[in-house]
Amino acid sequence: MATAIFGDRVGLAQEYRDILATDGIVQGLIGPREVERLWTRHVLNCAVIGEVIAPGSTVIDIGSGAGLPGIPLAIARPDLQVTLVEPLLRRATFLEAVISRLGLQGVRVVRGRAEEKAVRSDSGTADVVTSRAVAPLERLAGWSAPLVATGGVMVAIKGSSAADEIERDKVAVEKRGLTALRMATCGTRFLDEPTTVVIGDKVTQDVGDRRSKVGGKRSARKGGAQD
Repeated sequence: MATAIFGDRVGLAQEYRDILATDGIVQGLIGPREVERLWTRHVLNCAVIGEVIAPGSTVIDIGSGAGLPGIPLAIARPDLQVTLVEPLLRRATFLEAVISRLGLQGVRVVRGRAEEKAVRSDSGTADVVTSRAVAPLERLAGWSAPLVATGGVMVAIKGSSAADEIERDKVAVEKRGLTALRMATCGTRFLDEPTTVVIGDKVTQDVGDRRSKVGGKRSARKGGAQD
């Protein structure tokens, strides 16, 4: 399975898996009980989302943690440019070390929270914004949407709750400019438990951002009149 997914870069995937099983556990990024299923539940589970990502895309992975899904995706898809966004210094330092050790090109780390202006300025926008087990869909959309370029997509790895989250949060998510919410299943050819993702298309600016900008212009005009 690993060779089918990673091709001639399967050695890098194996090395990353080994890092997770050692340094990842020592640093508390991976639970000891996860070692036996690092391949299926973590590395392969994340890499297969490349099936729904177009060639040559730019990707921002928010809340990257131990590098999931961003690093397996970057290994499997060297055509992608990947930015890993992670707020905690310990995790960001780990990610930098992994990138250096594996010699990954086109992968970088931005330390901070996805909702911070400084992070948005540094990372810019991307064709695809990914995440895994970060937050419920409504909150996740609020963080992801500003980072998705118009015409791009949010691709969030979700579990069995995906359909319920779409039903519950659809209206709120659409207000963020992410529409056509849908589920997709990745890795059906390789995994006994394929990966479920929620995809949303970015077709317009965040409603909240538009209101903020409109309000700012109005305030400026009022201030100018008073002056």
